[in-house]
Amino acid sequence: MDKQRYLVKQRQRRQFRVRKPIRGSAQRPRLTVHRSHKNVEAQIIDDVAGKTLVSAGTLDADLRTQVKYGGNKAAAQAVGKALAAKALAAGIKEVCFDRGHNKYHGRVAALADAAREAGLSF
Repeated sequence: MDKQRYLVKQRQRRQFRVRKPIRGSAQRPRLTVHRSHKNVEAQIIDDVAGKTLVSAGTLDADLRTQVKYGGNKAAAQAVGKALAAKALAAGIKEVCFDRGHNKYHGRVAALADAAREAGLSF
């Protein structure tokens, strides 16, 4: 098996292991984070209905003007604040955090901390 396939399998195993106990409901939806090299996105998802309730990312028009580069901790903090503001406007106060295959470190932790400071609880 070549190295790239091995790394993808490892990432998938990590993601399944982290996501298995987390289920988002209407009362407590799931906040999931996706990060690439250049951007950070986050969504709040109701898994029962299978719908995205709120989303924010560095590619959004309002955040694109605020953030110079989307792949750093400052951009992740801006996404966390924007997501929390949208969630509170939609009536969502509690979420369960899904880090996916990422470590709770760096940009993922910065996004989560900014969302907590802006009023979300998880």
